[in-house]
Amino acid sequence: MTDIRTVFDVGARALSAQMQRLNTTASNIANSGSIAGTADAAYRPLRPVFATDLGAAMGEGVLAAPRVDKIVTLEREPARIFRPDSPQADDDGFVYMSSVNNDEEMIEMVEASRQYQDILESLGTLRSLMARTLKMGQ
Repeated sequence: MTDIRTVFDVGARALSAQMQRLNTTASNIANSGSIAGTADAAYRPLRPVFATDLGAAMGEGVLAAPRVDKIVTLEREPARIFRPDSPQADDDGFVYMSSVNNDEEMIEMVEASRQYQDILESLGTLRSLMARTLKMGQ
């Protein structure tokens, strides 16, 4: 893992964390209608768990950046649906549908994409201000 030395390192890690959040949400949406023959085999939604990495000291302050510590599975019970014609049905004719809530996933995706956009905008503004400062010194 690389050191956190500049605010651009913080931004890069924040972008990476939000991208992983978007990827897990996309995986959840893609599997939202999936079915399985047992409750244990049914797809359960994933969520990233964030942690903070502290960087090298800069003056009196310390830089900190987010990272995805791990990806956890939400322990929600899958829906039990009677579908005796399904090839995945158990002996009683039931299948188990994933416990993904599409509305919740869409909110998660919108929030993650907005945070990603905000980070990009902040880095762009910082870059622009640094360029202006350098021109002032000429």
